[in-house]
Amino acid sequence: MRTTSTIEDQLLDDLKQRVRASGQPFRQVVEQALRAGLSALDRPQPARCRLEPHSLGKPRAAFDLVKARALADALEDEAIAEKSDQSR
Repeated sequence: MRTTSTIEDQLLDDLKQRVRASGQPFRQVVEQALRAGLSALDRPQPARCRLEPHSLGKPRAAFDLVKARALADALEDEAIAEKSDQSR
């Protein structure tokens, strides 16, 4: 089917660049772009959310952050070792 449409200059330049890069005819590049655009419209867009930061307060005096970091590192090393063993 033949139709006439007005395309922005920048979009036309992008299409022509795609034609040169792909070696496909202009018509085929336009059809592929339209199909891709239409299928993208059919896919649901992920919901955007905004997270608000909240303070958890200062750590308790009895809580040693250096030891907590060392414990976290040890647990991470253990998890990596287990994952490595499972892949063998």
